[in-house]
Amino acid sequence: MSKIVVPGEVVSDKPERMAYTFSDGQKTYATALSLLNEEGKLVPLEGPYEPIVEDVVVGYVTDIRFTGYNVELGEPFSGFLSSRDSRATFRLGSIVQARVINVDEVKSIDLADARGLEGGWLEHISPVKVPRLIGKRNSMINTIAQMTGCNLVVGRNGYVFVSFAGNHSLAIEAIRMVEAQAHTTGLTDRVAALLREKAGAKNMNAQAGMAGAQVNMAGMPTSQMARGQDDNSQM
Repeated sequence: MSKIVVPGEVVSDKPERMAYTFSDGQKTYATALSLLNEEGKLVPLEGPYEPIVEDVVVGYVTDIRFTGYNVELGEPFSGFLSSRDSRATFRLGSIVQARVINVDEVKSIDLADARGLEGGWLEHISPVKVPRLIGKRNSMINTIAQMTGCNLVVGRNGYVFVSFAGNHSLAIEAIRMVEAQAHTTGLTDRVAALLREKAGAKNMNAQAGMAGAQVNMAGMPTSQMARGQDDNSQM
């Protein structure tokens, strides 16, 4: 049976590398309110984004300087995108996807390899729920994209770009359902049932074949999958 652990509580009697934990060299401790299951897997329930180099994030431009752009990444973080590290030009409010290339001791974040995301809306979820939104082998996010016909870009920092193309409102409803029920089992099946009910089987099948329905797991390169996705793979 899973149990709730609070920040500072021991989650392993040996040092381990897990998201939202720290080790003193002897034991491993939680840094966020979490569920600890019988297999020793930690499932965070709440917690801020913890930036790591090579994370791919989604945000929006809040300031334009001669040297580059400030990008809002969700409280309490913002990133700086140097003009030297970007081939694109952005406006205030432009939604961008970018890669974290440096994080200093005070959590200042430098970004690179940015591209603009147009024709959509940013939805924000708790960053600790991002692996659950992706799902095991991308099952959750693929289900939402295919059944709504929306293009989705998921940032490791918790921002999700949802295109206006497709059933935009239904995609957001499904994303919010995942966030609210991320700690429960059988969630992918329940989300699929919701989408079938709301979209209708005929419309769903048509959307599943649309070439425009795309998924970009911005927060999940190979290194990122090891960091987050497996934590929730049993749900």
